[in-house]
Amino acid sequence: MNRYLVPRGIVAGPVAERAVAARLALPLAGSQLAFTMVEMIERDGAADAGQRRVLGLDAARAVAPDLLDNLTEPRPHWAGFDLKRPLIMGVVNVTPDSFSDGGDFVEASHAIDHARAMLAAGADIVDVGGESTRPGAQPVPPEEEAARVLPVVRALAHAGAMVSIDTRHASVMGQAVDAGAWIINDVTALTGDPESPRVAAQSGAAIVLMHMLGDPRTMQADPRYADVTCDLLDYFARRLAALETLGLDRARVAVDPGIGFGKTVPHNLQLLDELTAFHAFGCPILLGASRKSFIGRLSKDEKPKQRLAGTLAAHQMGYDRGVQIVRAHDVAEAFQARAVWMAGLTNH
Repeated sequence: MNRYLVPRGIVAGPVAERAVAARLALPLAGSQLAFTMVEMIERDGAADAGQRRVLGLDAARAVAPDLLDNLTEPRPHWAGFDLKRPLIMGVVNVTPDSFSDGGDFVEASHAIDHARAMLAAGADIVDVGGESTRPGAQPVPPEEEAARVLPVVRALAHAGAMVSIDTRHASVMGQAVDAGAWIINDVTALTGDPESPRVAAQSGAAIVLMHMLGDPRTMQADPRYADVTCDLLDYFARRLAALETLGLDRARVAVDPGIGFGKTVPHNLQLLDELTAFHAFGCPILLGASRKSFIGRLSKDEKPKQRLAGTLAAHQMGYDRGVQIVRAHDVAEAFQARAVWMAGLTNH
């Protein structure tokens, strides 16, 4: 029997502090949030949708003490950040065909200027990618991808920016780290290239592992799960165990449930609701919901650049569940929304 815990009954700020002091709640990943109960899921294997029940903290402690401890422990520094507040990762697509801004910054000089504007607007990290992974996208040869991204990575790193390289190719990972990238963000969770685990482990970089069902060409062709949250928890548990055998310390790793990557609208909504479950790994959680198509499907299918309000609503859901990193196209607006959310924590 496999067990999973989804923290529920989230409280925040001074209320959370008082609830923890009164032993009515437990801190969520060492943050300013706390949870007062859990939803426990039990299932027999990956094909089972599982049974759910709500438990108080004492009951949860009796049946799953290790799982509960993992959910509460403070997170170590990641990529040099102390994670006391959510981080904003700005998206820099040096591509002609990305779903929302393809072609806008395909010239290196335009991408560099755009990234600098994001940093000035409050981005903590800039995530540079040279291959579109939108639904239906065709692969890009690593040599072409490297030619697109390396001048951008090098210029930004030289200027002192915290640069993430968004790639699934080991050769691009290695070259980008050599050019100054501090983070490797891989939509295949280091499964897309047989050399990626070794290169990532030896690089010393922080790592983002994302879940994707299939590949960009096929991922939206009728994706199915027994239970999307449990299936992804099992997936990340396997990936982390495999990478730890190569010497990749999970303290270097963040996990990203991959909103929109092989998921339907109901799958995405369930994952947003149950993001707290992913604190079980002791890793930061990255939420990439910016301008995603599920927002359009829930709101009359506006064009990607018209999905700002829905993006900020998704970020709010993430913040309320303890997400440590949000990936955003609209950095100034994300910064403002985060500032208001953080101010609200101290005003309970």
